[in-house]
Amino acid sequence: MGNHFELTVVADDEKWAHERIEAGISEIQRIERLLTTFSDDSETNLINQNAGIGPVVVSAETFNLIERSLRISQITQGAFDITYGSIDKRLWNFDQHMTSLPDKETAKNMVRLIDYRNVILDREKSTVFLKEKGTRIGFGGIGKGYAAERAKLVMKQQGVESGVVNASGDLTAWGQQPNGNPWTVGVANPDAKHNVFSYMSITDMAVATSGNYEKFVMIDGKKYSHTINPRTGLPVTGIKSVTIITTNAEIADAMATPVMIMGIRTGLDMIDQIKDIEAVIIDDNDRLYTSKNINIK
Repeated sequence: MGNHFELTVVADDEKWAHERIEAGISEIQRIERLLTTFSDDSETNLINQNAGIGPVVVSAETFNLIERSLRISQITQGAFDITYGSIDKRLWNFDQHMTSLPDKETAKNMVRLIDYRNVILDREKSTVFLKEKGTRIGFGGIGKGYAAERAKLVMKQQGVESGVVNASGDLTAWGQQPNGNPWTVGVANPDAKHNVFSYMSITDMAVATSGNYEKFVMIDGKKYSHTINPRTGLPVTGIKSVTIITTNAEIADAMATPVMIMGIRTGLDMIDQIKDIEAVIIDDNDRLYTSKNINIK
């Protein structure tokens, strides 16, 4: 998935623990084969290859993930959109060769195929159809969270009562540490990602962070995130990082980027209306904003 996964199991027997970790790894690899866009015969690519041509029969698992993704698109008013794979990447390399942004008209044209409403589902036939030719779906915004949840489920089914699945900083934790305490999770400092900005104690919770510190470009002294607003085609500015805390890693993964795109006020208004989900936002001026049920001292 292009991400580093780390699996942790609390157990008395090391061999038993390693066997459970291997089961979790196998599940992550299975999800990758299902969702990858780097394999011609994956269900994702078959859907993309038939865009504008006809519906593709997919497994119930892929169908359900796409259905949940479209629901998140509706909730976030399109700020989350699995058709982001349709973006024209020629002007978006986010490396040292990028010295200017495209003009607004060019940028808007580059994202014209990003529209979750062009994904047509037929539950009875278990088919997915992309209406517009050239449309492509991808699970970069939700896939690693889904894989983390699946790995957790498989390990729990095999008797793991306490553990952590960390998918490049998007993690889910259950049970307790060996000393009986909840798990301690650090939120990365957006100005120094290897330093911790804040700690929290969690159990049976998931945490995901989206930030402009992982991949960005500096143009005329201003930092531009690699996160593209699907409405404008231009990079998001104003927010350094968004951390989502909720009960499910798939939801946490999927909601972090939309809040970044929607902006502080709109993003927090949305989070405050959804049960069992919280957000911590750091803006470009290092000001801290939180949803209503978070109290940071």
